[in-house]
Amino acid sequence: MRLNRRFHRALGAAAALGLAGVGLTAVPAQAAEVQIDVLGINDFHGRISADGQAAGAAVLAGAVAEVSGPNTVFAAAGDLIGASTFTSFIQQDNPTIDALSDAGLDVSAVGNHEFDQGYCDLIDRVIPRAGWEYIGANVTVADGAATGCETANEIAPTWTETFDGVTVGFVGAVTEHLPELVSPSGIEALEVGDIVEATNASAAELKAGGADIVVLLVHEGAATTSVESATDPASDFGAIVTGVSADVDAIVSGHTHLAYNHAIEVPEWADREVTTRPVVSAGQYGYNLNKLSFTYDTDAGAVMAVSSDIIPLTEQNEDGSWSPLFPADQAIAEDVAAAEDAAAELGAQPLGDITADFNRAVQNTPEGEDEAPENRGGESTLGNFVADVQLAAARVTDLDAQIAFMNPGGLRADMEFASTGENDPDGNVTYQEAALVQPFANTLVTTTLTGEQIAQVLEEQWQPAGASRPFLKLGVSRELTYTYDPAAAPGERITSMSLVGNPVEPDGEYRVVVNSFLASGGDNFATLAQGSNPTDTGQVDLQAMVSYLGENSPASPDLAQRAVGVSWVSDPEAVYETGDEIAVDLSSLLFSNGEPVDATATVTLAGQEVGKVDVDPAIVDTTDEVGRAQVRVTVPAITADSAKEAAETTLVVELAETGTTVTLPVTVDFGDDPGTDDGDENGDENGAENGDENGTDNGADENGTEDGTENGEELPDTGSSGVLWWVIGGVVVLALGGGLFALSRRKSAGTGSGDPEA
Repeated sequence: MRLNRRFHRALGAAAALGLAGVGLTAVPAQAAEVQIDVLGINDFHGRISADGQAAGAAVLAGAVAEVSGPNTVFAAAGDLIGASTFTSFIQQDNPTIDALSDAGLDVSAVGNHEFDQGYCDLIDRVIPRAGWEYIGANVTVADGAATGCETANEIAPTWTETFDGVTVGFVGAVTEHLPELVSPSGIEALEVGDIVEATNASAAELKAGGADIVVLLVHEGAATTSVESATDPASDFGAIVTGVSADVDAIVSGHTHLAYNHAIEVPEWADREVTTRPVVSAGQYGYNLNKLSFTYDTDAGAVMAVSSDIIPLTEQNEDGSWSPLFPADQAIAEDVAAAEDAAAELGAQPLGDITADFNRAVQNTPEGEDEAPENRGGESTLGNFVADVQLAAARVTDLDAQIAFMNPGGLRADMEFASTGENDPDGNVTYQEAALVQPFANTLVTTTLTGEQIAQVLEEQWQPAGASRPFLKLGVSRELTYTYDPAAAPGERITSMSLVGNPVEPDGEYRVVVNSFLASGGDNFATLAQGSNPTDTGQVDLQAMVSYLGENSPASPDLAQRAVGVSWVSDPEAVYETGDEIAVDLSSLLFSNGEPVDATATVTLAGQEVGKVDVDPAIVDTTDEVGRAQVRVTVPAITADSAKEAAETTLVVELAETGTTVTLPVTVDFGDDPGTDDGDENGDENGAENGDENGTDNGADENGTEDGTENGEELPDTGSSGVLWWVIGGVVVLALGGGLFALSRRKSAGTGSGDPEA
């Protein structure tokens, strides 16, 4: 076992004291000015392997060693583990704990992800293994509560270190939203208190106990990198920055994964040499180090100077690749390699089964190449499936979750049915395969959006000018279907939205789940960052897939489209009559990557088949237009028997193989049924006063045998009272529907109870 930096420092101090005790040397006089350095990271999330901008644990350790001075504390603001990549995740984050211990981490605030597996896992397993102190002043065991843990120890509120007679104290705190971010059962014995109150009380105790410098390590952060965001007292983080006492000399923060370096004026320090407090964050994943440098005058008993910097650990090359800026610690590099090998072996473990491929969309195969490139603009079975999975996961902690969106760029491989070798039979999905699909270990975030905002999110699939791709197709959970007009103007493309068969109301509020990348407005989906009550569920996307396949195996791809393009050629608001042509172009009727396809679609009008149309399976690059059909049908003369179904006045296009069904409301005047031209004075050919469709004076039905509705009974649902009522009914349908189109699905899930698999 290697000795970490803290052990070497303690050993050196003990040796000096021992030598002085036997008179071999004298303790040198303390300097009047002592420089204390604090190196900080946050939201490391198990990124021990070098991957792009993420430097990896070995380079992080090398940077700490190179940047450290004689009086240095290596500190963190939480979420060092949890939401980790596969190599760490599959091994309970032990490789991360070991690597950071060997890198010399001294102290860290607890983050919400430290509680992912519950308080007992943290206190019984993680903390004893870690070579650093976890602290959290605002999270305590409730009076009289039984934790059920093996150890009676609790999380310490503070930690101190002394250099050359100068004592540096650290206060830890975790976001007050912790109960919303992890499973309630895992922390039911805990109380999460006010960060400002806990910090001020602990800082006062540290000062009273002789601390010269106090640093707050807090797992809460600014919503943006602007100083205004960090100091807004109406925000969670701004309330901390503006609320902590003058005893706190610096704030090292995290949680929001942003890198910032602010110097905030402290009114109580107006007569000091230093009048500003550093408020910093290093971003995420080991991209950077924060470095705070304090110059403390032991004679004056005060901080005389302070500086803060963000030190990047990698740099981007001209070709887009990343290179480390510090040498790797070779011993840690070897440990990481061993962890990667172990992960590869563990990754072969089965999670569950699938019955067919779950694929991403593809473009046309370029000439001279063997494989078709990915199309992030196309609807895919994989994108929709992942949305279903994430909605199910979100409902574990947020029962109100209704809709899920998944960004196509977060899907990095197809989930394939075929065997990859002797120990991987057809249909088997391994840990490694699931991790390759979603390698980013994003957490799932729920937020509340209005129906109008949901429409705007879908509009934002059409990317702004200058974006790397013109269109990004979101995977959507099965409860949500919508239609769009690809030829419409920006802001007017989304023509209808339905949730479990009901219209999405513009003023209605809906609970939506997305990954943390989208929740921050990633990929230009800015509206997703504007929802109310955003809450991190504490669940990692990969773990969501692991749990889902374990509980819902085998899983089958849903071949029905959840979004269909509808462009009217004839007038959608017209009143059609027998002999008129109804013309509409449909698109996005098919998937693009080897899924079953329908060569034709059946068209019905008012329940009567009126024709079949060809479906073009040709791929349209960068868009979701694969599966196009030109619907051209003539309104027939409806017989008396078929008129019973004409009340819906809907044009329905059905794809039998895939299950996609498109229902388009139309207004049709089929004319009078035979034998009604001789209506009497109470019921002529224009409709009876009692509302029957045959013009009889007793309000009879189409066969003239039933009693009428003169006593206020509800009209039969098989007819209406003539042209006027057909027109009014069509207008009402259009008004109440909130749009011209409705997309339905023939699967039972389309009208289910809300469960993704219903």
